[in-house]
Amino acid sequence: MGRGYMVEDAVERYLSKLCAAGAAPVTGLLIGQSSAQRDFVIMGTQTPQREQSTTAADRSLDKQDLEWVTEHARQVSRMLPGGLSVLGVFIITDTDAKDTLNTLRQLVFAVDNLISRDRLWNHAEDDITDRITLHVNSKTRKTVCRTFDVKDPKSMAKPADWRYQSGVCSSWTMVSCSLVVEIPLVLPKNGISLEHMEKCLKEGLKMWAHQIENGVCLIDGKRLADDTDLTAGQKRNVKQMLRAQLLITPSCQYEQGLTDQVQQCGGGVSITGAVHTRAYLHSYKPKAKLAEKLLKRDMVSTVAVRVQMLMEELLTAQEENKGDSKDGLQTDQFSLPHRVFCPVKGAGPVCVCDYQFSDEGLAEVTDRLKEILDIETVEEDLDTTQEMAGETTEPGTESTETTAEPTVETALEHKRNSYAGVAMATAVALLATAASLLYLDL
Repeated sequence: MGRGYMVEDAVERYLSKLCAAGAAPVTGLLIGQSSAQRDFVIMGTQTPQREQSTTAADRSLDKQDLEWVTEHARQVSRMLPGGLSVLGVFIITDTDAKDTLNTLRQLVFAVDNLISRDRLWNHAEDDITDRITLHVNSKTRKTVCRTFDVKDPKSMAKPADWRYQSGVCSSWTMVSCSLVVEIPLVLPKNGISLEHMEKCLKEGLKMWAHQIENGVCLIDGKRLADDTDLTAGQKRNVKQMLRAQLLITPSCQYEQGLTDQVQQCGGGVSITGAVHTRAYLHSYKPKAKLAEKLLKRDMVSTVAVRVQMLMEELLTAQEENKGDSKDGLQTDQFSLPHRVFCPVKGAGPVCVCDYQFSDEGLAEVTDRLKEILDIETVEEDLDTTQEMAGETTEPGTESTETTAEPTVETALEHKRNSYAGVAMATAVALLATAASLLYLDL
C-alpha cells in the first residue's frame, strides 16, 4: 500500500453534495498538509464552471481546460496560509476510474507545475512530492485514490489509502508572527517599464526570501532544537497557539558570493511595512523544524502575492490606457491589499485567507471565497483584525494617525504610450499597524 491520507469527514460530505448535484464531470482540488508519516486532507473545492466547457472524462483535457483548472489552482494557492497547500486533484464522473487516469495525471502535473512557478522559496529534502488524484463515481460514490510523484515526469500511478475521519485538524497548532519588511531594490537605467519593474521585483524578492530562509526563528521567545515536539506536555485534542519571532541578519543576502556594485539606475523600489504571517501544524508530534519551515514560507508567499497582485492591477491598467497620452508627470496612489482570514467550517482552528484592496468591501471578499474556494461565509465571520491599515501622507506632512489604509504612490511619465518611469512615493508606513506598502522612487 502507498501513502495514507486522513481525510476530514467534511470532505466526504462535500464530495457527496457534488455527486448529488448531478453535474458530472466535475473537477476540483484537494487541500491539506503533508508529513513524512501521513497526509491530511481538510477541504476540497470544485473548479468554477466556465462557459462552453468541453471537459470530458473519457478523453484528454484540451489546452483551455488545463489552463482553466491550473489558473484556479494558482488562485487557490494564494489563499492558503502556511501549512496548507494543494495536495492534488479530484474528478467526479459516472464512468470507471481507469477511464479517468490519464485525465487526472495531466491535471495533477499541470497544477503542480504552475503553482511551483510562483514559489520563491527553495524545496527542502524532506518535502513530500507525491500528489493525490481521486476519482469519485457519481452513481456508486466509490472512490479510487492514487498518487503521482510530480518531480518525476515518468512517474506511474501508485495506490493510496483514503480514510475519512472526524476532527482531523481540530487540535492543530497555530504559529504566528508579525514580520517587519523592508526590501530596497534598484531599477535599471534603461528599463523602468512595468514589465522590467516586475522582473526586478521578482529577483529582489528571491534575494529577500534567501534572507528569510537564513533567519533565526524563536518560538515563544526561545530558540528550540529542530526535533523539539511542540505538543509535548500539552493535553490531547487541545489546540494551542504559539507566537514566533524571526531574527534577520541584513548581510545574509550577500552570502551567495554577491558583492557591492556601482551601477547606473533609473529608479528604485522599496517594499516596506509589516505583515501578519501564520502556519498550521498537524497534531502528530509536530517538530520545531516544521513550524519554522512553514512559517518562513508563509512570510515569503504573503509578501510575494501582494506584490504580484499589485503588478497585475498596474499591468491591466496599462493595457486599458494604451491609447491615452498624457504629458508631464502624473502622480497616482495604489493600495496594497491587506490580509483577511476566514475560518473553515468543520476544520477546527484552521483559516484560509484573502487579500482586500482598500477600494473593496468585505462583500467582495466573501464573493471571492465562494467563487474560488466554494466557501459560504458572511462578513461577520471574517477576521479583519490581524492587519490594520497604515497611512500615507502628502509631501511635507507627517502622519499622526495609525489606522489609514496602506497605499502605493507612483508618478508615471507617459511617453510613446508606455510607462517611462516611476517617481518617489511620499507615504510613511507605521510598522506597528501590520500594513504593507510599496515605495517607488525615481
